[in-house]
Amino acid sequence: MSVRHALLALLSEGPKYGLQLRQEFEARTGEVWPLNVGQVYTTVQRLERDGLVVSDDTEEPGPQKCYRITEPGGDELRAWLATPPAADVPPRDELVIKVLVALRVPGVRVTAILQTHRRHVIETMSRYARLKEGAGPDAIGLLLVADAELFRLEAIVRWLDAADARLRQLAPAESADAPARERAAR
Repeated sequence: MSVRHALLALLSEGPKYGLQLRQEFEARTGEVWPLNVGQVYTTVQRLERDGLVVSDDTEEPGPQKCYRITEPGGDELRAWLATPPAADVPPRDELVIKVLVALRVPGVRVTAILQTHRRHVIETMSRYARLKEGAGPDAIGLLLVADAELFRLEAIVRWLDAADARLRQLAPAESADAPARERAAR
């Protein structure tokens, strides 16, 4: 996620102080992505350096400094909003890497690893479902984040199920090859 662009979006609503930016960022993202106030100030300083925001004339850095978006900052924000995220290269997914590595580790039952991860993902999905149930109708940020996470987690469960089915299909062939591999290893 681009903190840079999220801060530009917040500033597009009007001038804000650094602490206010952090609070509004967390509120808008359903309070599931905490943002360090130091990251806010570092980011707005870069935005100011790049001419995308300006601050008031106070010499005091920190919470007393008010930031405003510039016209180039608005252009940058609109361009970012209109540009789909890159989806051409698969992201490095730790779970996928873990499964691929486990395939080559002697004595490891990959299907057991898949089931362990599946249980964990289902438990996480249950927490998000409970979070949604407890959210009020005005918690739109939280509800949208929870929905996005539930869909993402559902895709992981589907992949785990597909990987498990694929490995179970291959298991009989691997078992038949096991005596030949053992003889070759001697």
